[in-house]
Formats: sequence, C-alpha cells, structure tokens
Amino acid sequence: MITINEHYLKLQASYLFSDIAGRVADFQKKNPDREVIKLGIGDVTKGLTPASIDAFHLAVDEMADDATFRGYGPEQGYDFLRNAIAENDFQSRGADISADEIFVSDGAKCDTGNIQELFARNIKIAIPDPVYPVYLDTNVMAGRTGDFTDDRFQGLVYLDSTRENNFVPSLPEENVDLIYLCFPNNPTGSTITREELQTWVDYARDHKALILFDAAYESFIRDDSLPRSIYELEGAREIAIEFRSFSKSAGFTGTRCAYSVVPRECIAYDSEGSRHFLHSLWNRRHCTKFNGVSYPVQRAAEAIYSEQGKLQTRALTDYYLKNAAHICKTIADLGYEYTGGENSPYIWVDGRMGSWEFFDMLLNKAGVVCTPGAGFGKCGNGYIRFSAFNSYENVETAMSGLTAALSD
Repeated sequence: MITINEHYLKLQASYLFSDIAGRVADFQKKNPDREVIKLGIGDVTKGLTPASIDAFHLAVDEMADDATFRGYGPEQGYDFLRNAIAENDFQSRGADISADEIFVSDGAKCDTGNIQELFARNIKIAIPDPVYPVYLDTNVMAGRTGDFTDDRFQGLVYLDSTRENNFVPSLPEENVDLIYLCFPNNPTGSTITREELQTWVDYARDHKALILFDAAYESFIRDDSLPRSIYELEGAREIAIEFRSFSKSAGFTGTRCAYSVVPRECIAYDSEGSRHFLHSLWNRRHCTKFNGVSYPVQRAAEAIYSEQGKLQTRALTDYYLKNAAHICKTIADLGYEYTGGENSPYIWVDGRMGSWEFFDMLLNKAGVVCTPGAGFGKCGNGYIRFSAFNSYENVETAMSGLTAALSD
C-alpha cells in the first residue's frame, strides 16, 4: 500500500497567495466591471532591461547554430555568470566570495526551500514571525515540526518581529541550530544595521549554529550604512549561506535566475560532532537534483553587470521605490503607522483591524489587493503588506481609491 508523507497534512489550508488569488477571482466574478489593482504579490510589472534583452537574443541565436549551440551546462552555473556575480555583488563591497562558491539556480524560493535537505530532522530551528511562508512550510513538509496549535507549529522557536523591536527580532533565549533571516525583510520591509547583524553572526559562531540569510531585496537598499550581504560582517563565512535573486532586481520573475552562496569554510556537524563542509554537500545535492539554468537566461543575467546593465537595473529598482514612496506618503497622510518602503519594495501597515478583514475592506471598497499580514504568522495579524511592484499610474489610482475608502 502506497502511503503519503503525512507531514503535508499539517500544512495550514492552502498557500497564502493561492488564498488571495481565490478571493480576488471571486470578487471579479461578482463584479466584472470593477477594476482591480494588485499591490499584493511581489511580481514585477516592468519589462526586462535592454541590456538583458540584447544578450538574450544573441544567446538564442547561438543556440540556433550548431557551432555555438550549448547542451547541458554546468549545474553550478557558467563561469561567465559566476565570475560576474562574485566580482560585482561581493568583492566590490569587500566581501570575500569567489566564483566557485556561487551556485546558479532558477529561483531563491527553490533554494531556500531545498537547502533544508542538508540538515538533520531533529535540529532546533528559529524562524522570524512574520515570515516568508516558504521557510516555514518546507520544514513542516520535512517533519521538523509538531502540530499546529494556537497559530503556531510546535517544535519551532519563533522570533517575534514587532513594532517594539522595529521588526528586527532579538536573539533567541534558547540554543538553536538553524536560523532564518531575511533583510530587507519580506514581508515587513524592515532593514538591519551592521551592528545588529553582527550580533547574529557572533551568536551563530558561539553556538555552532547556521544562518540562512535571504538577501533577495538587497538591490533596493539606498542607505550605504546598511549591509547588503552577510559576508560583509566579520566571521560570517563559516556560519552563513546567502540567497539572492534576479527576480526583483532585474525583472526576472518570469525568466527565472537566482543563486545561493556557500563559502568553502561553511560548516555543520554530524551526530558525533565531526565537522563537514556544506559547500561539498550542497554541490552534491545541486548536481543530483538540478540540471542548470538555460544558457540564454544566464547570458541575460550576466548582462545586468555591464555598465549599461547596471544603469538600467538601477532605474528599475528606482521606479519601484518611487511607487513605494507614494504608498508611504498616502498611508502617512491617512494617519496609519507603517514600516518599510525606503530601502525595500514592501510597506507593512498597521491596519487597526484583523488582516483579512482589512484585505476584504480594501478589495470591496477600493478595488485594491494587498497581502494580509496574518498569512505571514501570528505577529502579522492586524497588519497588511503593500507591494510596490506595479505601474506608477496604477499605484496613483490605487492610492486615490485607498484614500476614499479609508476616509469614509
């Protein structure tokens, strides 16, 4: 008799964004003439940059010629892209990361979900609340949690992120083995200072723990005092794996290209306390379960590091930050408290009511889709998240509708 992985049965309802899509579809079916503006899911709306498109076309032409055709590429990524990443994203900022420590993939969501396969099932995990659902759900699927009780899974250490701590969680009061951190944060839009991040690095070193650092939104940082990589901090190479994506920085949500960084010194331990290097373990997993990102996509990704590519991708993120600034101004004018929006494309708003109640009110009265904070964890209840990924014109229309709805 074939049996299922019963840990999947612990998962709560459906995936957050599927719930949102269902409610929006139901609203549109009942109100076919109403315009709906989506400021919920973090999907970009601007096209790829000219530099990436040109590189894409050239690479596709190469694929049409027997002499330049590429078949299976290296699972870890082509050297031309790995070298460009290492030089521009890390070495230029003083972070000691080499090209062979970079693993190109088809998405940071996949990497942050798959990385947990390297670790024992009985490790103690610390996860922020509110949190990007993938961190949590993949560990539930793997059997690292107990039952869902009082809006939380038993067996995890939750790191409360609240207004009182500026949505930057404090160090856990008990020993943990694996720590998830995301800055600029999804969903709260909060950022972390070098001093705050150094305390996490020091904690991990002192407790033989590992930090999984999601830096998918680092390209939106405009404050040069803030770290853009955990490897800018002393001692991070042994205790941190970093994840990045071209989805938001270069508009690759539909093109799919990202990467993880696993330094050669990064270590974990077996049951007898012997040290093992995670670089070789992740490489083994990557080669076994992944066949590489396509050659044209990697050429398109490489192009963002050209001089023109850098200018064009900066213009993309500036555009979305302009949207975020307009959302922030509207929220502030209406007297609501919020965080994010300055070094992040997300704005986290205290809705003064239940998250789904606020979601439904905005959808029905303003035709605006946000993301209910409760979907990100217990500490998210009462909050909603706005995404700045839309056209400026749509943001203006949405904020006018929002003002009318909340001024009634």
